[in-house]
Amino acid sequence: MLNPLWLRTFATVTNCRSFTEAGKRLGLNQSSVSEHIRRLEESVGRRLFVRDTHSLAMTADGEALLVHANVILQAMNRAESQFRKPRLKGRVRLGTSDDIALGALPTVLAAFRHAHPDVELDITIGMTSRLYELLDAGSIDLLVGKRRLGERRGTPLLRSRLEWIARPGTVVDLNQPLPLVLVAEPSVTRAVVLNALAEKGFGWEVICTSSSHAGCIAAARGGLGLTAKSQYVSARGLSPPVNSASLPALPDVEFIALAAKRLSHPAGTLLELLQGSDLSGEWMSE
Repeated sequence: MLNPLWLRTFATVTNCRSFTEAGKRLGLNQSSVSEHIRRLEESVGRRLFVRDTHSLAMTADGEALLVHANVILQAMNRAESQFRKPRLKGRVRLGTSDDIALGALPTVLAAFRHAHPDVELDITIGMTSRLYELLDAGSIDLLVGKRRLGERRGTPLLRSRLEWIARPGTVVDLNQPLPLVLVAEPSVTRAVVLNALAEKGFGWEVICTSSSHAGCIAAARGGLGLTAKSQYVSARGLSPPVNSASLPALPDVEFIALAAKRLSHPAGTLLELLQGSDLSGEWMSE
């Protein structure tokens, strides 16, 4: 068995090139250092050093063992460091739009839960505008959603293009008002879509209104009309209309994280994880 104490002594001797100096660094006398090396050599069945009165050199087996010793000692240091830290406790009240919840958010939450199992997560899924209200009222700690038109607050996470989707095989009659399935007001996506249509001179008719993007996707899957989603969001059973190239191109939307003025340590930790996750960057479908 490779005793970690012997491995640490061995690694220190190789760095110092001296049993005496290694003993000083480790707070051991020279006889203890020699004993650790002797027992390590017996354990691996190989000679690790060649010594005389003036020099100390590693054997080939010693050099090979040093590679493994460093890996083992580094892993031990990481483990000890993790468990020396106090476990994070508390509660994080996270508000998220449902399109983010349909994307990479579950992976982020799983990673946070794995790293901090003692932190309680309280998740509110709702319209971005409603989440802004909850944050300003102090009812949630973090908001993850689309940046509101004209809003400057928040840390940008990603930009993603909006795209038209409908039941597969749909051909849009461009001589008629576009049949739309949209999220209810106030909605960033709804405003962006209607602005784009107005600028290009397209007429429309809102066939169905839903309180969530998931509801819009379900209605579009049922063939009620066109809807728009970020390319970041999965929408199985839907695809761009056959003549989507004739429809007005939709702009990018920006997803952000917005934190309360006074952020708890658990909430700040989750914010850091969000900023370093797949939610951060520029996302375009292939």
